[in-house]
Amino acid sequence: MPAGNAIPVDLAGVSAIVTGAGSGLGRHFALTLARAGAKVALAGRRLDRLKAVEAEIEAFDGRALPIELDVTSADSVRAGVAAAEQELGAITVLVNNSGIVVDKPALEQSEQDWDQVLATNLKGAFLMAGEVARHMVRLGHGGSIVNIASILGERASARVVGYAASKAGLIQLTRALAVEWARHNIRVNAIAPGYIETDINRDFLASPGGQAIARKVPMRRFGRPEDLEGALLLLCSAASAYMTATVITVDGGQTAAL
Repeated sequence: MPAGNAIPVDLAGVSAIVTGAGSGLGRHFALTLARAGAKVALAGRRLDRLKAVEAEIEAFDGRALPIELDVTSADSVRAGVAAAEQELGAITVLVNNSGIVVDKPALEQSEQDWDQVLATNLKGAFLMAGEVARHMVRLGHGGSIVNIASILGERASARVVGYAASKAGLIQLTRALAVEWARHNIRVNAIAPGYIETDINRDFLASPGGQAIARKVPMRRFGRPEDLEGALLLLCSAASAYMTATVITVDGGQTAAL
């Protein structure tokens, strides 16, 4: 049975790739898909972390494949997708989760800061989506691509100019690819989370500054990784067979209240 609040979706026989799967939301997404029955390729740059997630999945008799992969490199992406196909079979789900943020005032951000964030968050998603889509078209089957965006793709916040720009671009990339690839039965959708507690941000969210943000969320709390499970399983399964170019916001009502 899926963990947390996940809807009961059966992904038995599905092969999926999750990028940034070694920690944070990527790890949680991989575990969620594996618990629903999917075989999951765990893609990321830290092989040790990927192997730790593999062990978690194997502990409940799931199937996982760690793949060392850099989403900013086209050669690495091609090799990673080929390895996933060889070991797991036809890939029908991609979760584009890899992302980084540089947190400093815009006037202090360098060209390197900008390039690094855009390369990972936007170019990386484009390279992964393109390679997986070529795989789907070559094998003659459709599938689902889920891009992990952010409410900052449609709203603004100080100190994260590259992140906000990359997520806005990712939302438009989602829509453009969905329109173009629909004829191949490839669905492209996005999830736009609000503030979700992970190991990386938990201390900040518990601080006075973080709690001030929480008071502006209509549900008066930050999200938890399990709050994203329903949207993820919906978009990765046949339950969303007529959904494409859709952005599902999961933020406790925060953007509506701004």
